[in-house]
Amino acid sequence: MTETTRQQGTILADQHGERIDQVAAALFPDFSRSRLQAWIRDGSLTMNGEKVRPRDKALVGAQLKLDAQLEAEVSWIPEAIALDILHEDEHVIVVNKPAGLVVHPGAGNTHGTLVNALLNYAPELELLPRGGIVHRLDKETSGVMFVARSTLAHRSLVAQLADRTVKREYAAICLGALSGGATINAPIARHPSARTKMAVVDSGKPAITHYRLLKRFGHHSHIAVNLETGRTHQIRVHMAWKKHPLVGDPVYGGRPRIPPGASQRLITALREFPRQALHARSLAFDHPSSGDRVEFTTELPEDLQALLQILAEEDPHAPFG
Repeated sequence: MTETTRQQGTILADQHGERIDQVAAALFPDFSRSRLQAWIRDGSLTMNGEKVRPRDKALVGAQLKLDAQLEAEVSWIPEAIALDILHEDEHVIVVNKPAGLVVHPGAGNTHGTLVNALLNYAPELELLPRGGIVHRLDKETSGVMFVARSTLAHRSLVAQLADRTVKREYAAICLGALSGGATINAPIARHPSARTKMAVVDSGKPAITHYRLLKRFGHHSHIAVNLETGRTHQIRVHMAWKKHPLVGDPVYGGRPRIPPGASQRLITALREFPRQALHARSLAFDHPSSGDRVEFTTELPEDLQALLQILAEEDPHAPFG
């Protein structure tokens, strides 16, 4: 799939003498500077109809004209996989990802991913880096995600994530009867010996997690978690580091821990819960086109609701909240 983009703009007085690629980035903000530089070099972006170089100087009143082909950025195969779409417009698609669905193809997962489904639903996504994916959820984490559908949205959402203005709240069930909320500020990096895992490491990247208590059970807690940073496996790593691993997390939680005197029903529920008990409940961001603040929220999936019900009945504690 290819698409032609045709745009033009006039160089203003305060842009006179700047590099052509700098002015082009200001006039055509949908595209990265590196892509604009490539179009300048191949003649797809001209000044007053003449081919120029990225470092050439802009002339006040001159016309920059862009006439370029947008080529496919990915070669992944579209697949007819059902999607739970919460919102869509020409710039953004917001989906509710189920547990068990990998976000995009990679080693061992070449098909059957969220991106394969999105490319089938919206073929124009192949023109965007990584098929419009700008953030991820782990395979076994469910919940709300946004996907860029335009170059404008891609640049905007990447910038918002970098600026930490995207607000994400998760619901989780962890081990231990917490007494309240807290903030975890501990750097995260690749585990020094188990290279498939992440860990709290002094030399790691900054990672900040805020959580608050929603419901305390006898030996477990239902918490709401807000991320200030977005490191790989951040919630799972931080909660395990605080000795409160998520229920069902085989990587960071180890074998299921059964409370003393637990009923067979509770033992079965904890041992057979098929994934980490983590759900991306809400996502708030500035819409790339309008600038309006928007927020999308999802209900807890059935498996988490069922587990909370069993904990309420089989692992009781004095009511909280």
